[in-house]
Amino acid sequence: QVQLVESGGGFVQAGGSLRVSCAGSGSIFRIAAMGWYRQAPGKQRELVATITSSGRTNYANSVKDRFTISRDNAKNTVYLQMNSLKPEDTAVYYCNMQLGSMNYWGQGTQVTVSS
Repeated sequence: QVQLVESGGGFVQAGGSLRVSCAGSGSIFRIAAMGWYRQAPGKQRELVATITSSGRTNYANSVKDRFTISRDNAKNTVYLQMNSLKPEDTAVYYCNMQLGSMNYWGQGTQVTVSS
């Protein structure tokens, strides 16, 4: 059974930085693709960034050059470093793990950016 636990969300002023983390259980972590998604109130969940098992990354246009996704397979952890935060980045951020047909989600962590 895979569990994903996010941490590191919080409240920050516009222009500030936050790093959210996702600790995963299970032996498949190091071969799975990991990602961060977010959902703002009244909006659909959207992709923020993904990272493959080999470290290839992909970002939504809205966060390119501001956010960085990384992973530490020794710690079964994926990170999202968020810089130059904007009020429109306010959302619940969810960690995602994908491997073949398997798809797992964390419980989410709130990020609030004030103007």
